Amino acid sequence: MHEQTATPVVAVVGEVVADAVLPVTGIAYGVAQLTVHPGGGPANTALALARLGSTTRFAGRLSTGSLGRLCRDRLVGSGVDLSVSVDVPEPATLAIAKLSESGAAQYEFYTDGTADWGWSDAELARVLDPAPVAVHTGSLALALERSGSHIERLLATARPTSTTSIDPNLRTLLVPIERYRAAIERWASLADIVRLSGDDLAELWPGVDPRVAAVRLHDCGAALVVVTLGGDGVVASLRTPGGDEHVEVPPVPVDLVDTVGAGDSFQAGLLHHLAAAGVLGGRLGALDSPTLAAALEFASRVAAVTCSRPGADPPWAHELAASTL
Repeated sequence: MHEQTATPVVAVVGEVVADAVLPVTGIAYGVAQLTVHPGGGPANTALALARLGSTTRFAGRLSTGSLGRLCRDRLVGSGVDLSVSVDVPEPATLAIAKLSESGAAQYEFYTDGTADWGWSDAELARVLDPAPVAVHTGSLALALERSGSHIERLLATARPTSTTSIDPNLRTLLVPIERYRAAIERWASLADIVRLSGDDLAELWPGVDPRVAAVRLHDCGAALVVVTLGGDGVVASLRTPGGDEHVEVPPVPVDLVDTVGAGDSFQAGLLHHLAAAGVLGGRLGALDSPTLAAALEFASRVAAVTCSRPGADPPWAHELAASTL
């Protein structure tokens, strides 16, 4: 196990996206009324981790343009360590998040020539100096080239000292589902933790039960597989020497505003709680079902608070403590 400290470092690698949120009534008289929030799955996870109290090291390629500065200021203001991020002149990646009547978001991405994809191995090597207890990544930075292959090599390098975590966060309007199906088992071989949403699972393997999917990912190497099912709660599977242990957590009731950043916040809550429990820094050999259940319940509360307000705006630790969710 990695030696634990009072505030173990969790590293996050991936894109920073300007989320232009379009509400249901956002188009009127030929004009779209968009509200731009700092976003991007990995950046959201880093933001949420830092607000919860984790020491968070984020590696992103940050545009020096106006939207990039917006995203940088939000990360810095939330306490994220950007010392291994890189400032670049390319524009920030843009996403348009169109909200439905239920608050769910459908995304359009504008990625050509933007800042997030130009990593080198030398730049990413700084993420591991000194070694964090966990390295989390996923979303578009992992799925697109040329960033994806560099991040995969980083995960392989990190595994001797750090727990590795992946949230694929499928974006099939931009990345063909065939590419995800070809990559998911390779990613699971590099990850100790894989989280899928119910929508991700339905696109990857239509009709496959979460427990069956978990076995497939366990057999590739992932020790912990978590499937978040929105209003149906969370299903997780932990592979141990004694067999696979299954944990289910019910949903947290919430007055839903939108789901932007919910999965990213959930992942942050999970990693934060596992780091505080001292089980990160290796292959999760010290993780047991009660600790996992507590972490999933905590993560669900973090996600619920995020869903109760607009955009990817995860709670601070003091807000979570005061919340009745």
